[in-house]
Amino acid sequence: MKRKRVGVLISGRGSNMAALVEAAQDPAYPAEIVCVVSNRPDAAGLKFAQGRNISTHVIDHKSYATREAFDAALNDYLQSQKLDLIACAGFMRVMTSVLLEPWAGKMINIHPSLLPLYKGTHAHERALADGVKVHGCSVHYVTDELDGGPVIARAEVPVLPGDTPETLAARVLVEEHKLYPKALAMAATMEFNPNSSSFRRKPESSKSN
Repeated sequence: MKRKRVGVLISGRGSNMAALVEAAQDPAYPAEIVCVVSNRPDAAGLKFAQGRNISTHVIDHKSYATREAFDAALNDYLQSQKLDLIACAGFMRVMTSVLLEPWAGKMINIHPSLLPLYKGTHAHERALADGVKVHGCSVHYVTDELDGGPVIARAEVPVLPGDTPETLAARVLVEEHKLYPKALAMAATMEFNPNSSSFRRKPESSKSN
């Protein structure tokens, strides 16, 4: 089995990145994490990746005058790594077409809600304000619509009496760490057509190349 080469984008502690790295330690896992990239030099997740002998790289967004210029620099680096997929794990940047178009159908993200509910920020607060009984997380393909790309997988958690945004977030995060490795494995073994939003399981012959 030829494993897919994956780059992970982070901005902070990278706990979901760590979950992906740990899953990829299994030789049978269909993806390998070959690099971790951050837009913040002080991102704690960089040290974790370095401790696992994974290549790390920083492209500080503050060094670029526009979002497009930053995205161009990031795209250049990602292209140089010969990646098959990109996994966003707490990457706190709004992307432009400069980055989105080259990676259409090849970039995934994890979001702390049951999409299409509660796109954007403050998902836990909004869920509690609406009085929902079930909340959760989703992994989806990244498109030009914020948190609007096709969903690969979801995981649910109950909303408990007395929950605060912090307690709910903590319970959802536990599920995120389980869901993201599963969803990345699915993305690594599926073909996705971003124009039709359709998925197709890759033929067995392509897995064994």
